[in-house]
Amino acid sequence: MVTSCLLLTACLGRPARVSDPRLNADATSVTLTIASNAIAGGKNAAIAKWLTDYVIPHFVEQQRARGVTVRLKFQGSGAGDGAYQQKQILQLRTGGGGDILDIDGTDVGNFAQSYLIKPLAEVVGAETVANWDGWSQIYPSVRQLDRFHGQDYGIPKGTDGRVLFYNRDLFARAGLPTDWQPHSWDDILTAATALAKLPGITPIQLAGGTAMAETTTINGFLPLLAGAGALIFADGKWQGDTAAMRAALGFYQQIFTRRLTDPNFDLEAQGRDRSFAEFAAGRIGIYPESDYMWRSILSPTVGADPMPNRDSAVGYALIPAMRPGAGVNGVDHLTFSGGAVWLINPNTAYPQQAWSLLTFMSSAPAMEAYERDYLGSSQIMPRTDVNNALLAREPLMNYIAANALPHTYFRPSEGAYTRVSALIQQATADVIGGRTPDAAAAAYSRKLADLVGRDNVVDN
Repeated sequence: MVTSCLLLTACLGRPARVSDPRLNADATSVTLTIASNAIAGGKNAAIAKWLTDYVIPHFVEQQRARGVTVRLKFQGSGAGDGAYQQKQILQLRTGGGGDILDIDGTDVGNFAQSYLIKPLAEVVGAETVANWDGWSQIYPSVRQLDRFHGQDYGIPKGTDGRVLFYNRDLFARAGLPTDWQPHSWDDILTAATALAKLPGITPIQLAGGTAMAETTTINGFLPLLAGAGALIFADGKWQGDTAAMRAALGFYQQIFTRRLTDPNFDLEAQGRDRSFAEFAAGRIGIYPESDYMWRSILSPTVGADPMPNRDSAVGYALIPAMRPGAGVNGVDHLTFSGGAVWLINPNTAYPQQAWSLLTFMSSAPAMEAYERDYLGSSQIMPRTDVNNALLAREPLMNYIAANALPHTYFRPSEGAYTRVSALIQQATADVIGGRTPDAAAAAYSRKLADLVGRDNVVDN
């Protein structure tokens, strides 16, 4: 909790009050507020419009039919993420804030350890939570997003997945299969080596170093670490100088020493944006990224770097383990995901009614309406029934939902994660700069022990 409170500057003060799940449970006139960093015509406008035009009127009508008068308000904002988070912390600490609110999944642990939020079972009752029929439709792997220390704190709001994008035209020119699916890291290196023979082509773009910031960790390093059989945080301990850590750094070493990538992408402040443009222009062969690249960068209609022939020229494959069966829990392929979570404020005066609102927002009809009528593009949702209904005509999204999400992992929501991630980025930078994986892993582990305590680090 000390580490968490160092990150959350509003940790001073009392914990949230003792929860009473039956508080005002029989009230027939209630007031509820949904708070989100979204605003009409601005930041996250689709969420704002969905909440005001769909959720509020439909939920009010649903409750009216049940004999309950609900005054439901939306409390929007268009603030920067950091400023908005600090506002949330202050409100929760002082007993305020929306009855329903959303936070990033990586913050669940921070907020929980700082007594800002509570498990749903404490807020609305364990039996009530367990009996929600929606749990059966949420991918078991995606429930990692809302859980901390084995307890559900909310319901996932949305998610994504990472794959290996590749240029089919370049693969054909290099004599590689255009329906490529690597089964090991060696398969990736073999393909990249073949692509290196094409003039003017960068074989692979692997996010590394400090300039790429969190992109290095979640798009590059963590999938490699999991592919070598370890998660960065498990069983209460952080990965230090382990065989899996050295293997992941060793893959970086092979990519960079064999000159299979352009190191400038990882060194420049705008390197990620420039690498997107290079992939769209057909000058990068393999690119590990999330579905964000497909829908927001390469989209022929709304992409930042539109690729008119995206659907025919760009292939995608699952990220392989170091070798078959070497991944976490013996998996052959895996991915990493991100996403946000809808929560119930433990300070709410109407916990049962807030639960009704939360489950209404997380229902299949509500999620389908959001994606179909408000979002304007396809997005991977946490519910299998919604994805089955809406992604059939979106091959990449459907591919990730069907093949990658069952084997996805999430960054730990421990308070120390942000600073551990910075150490990871530096370790990859050290290897890119010429340090050996063994030396980089040892230096990383020493700094990690200083940060979280030697007893909380696994070395082998």
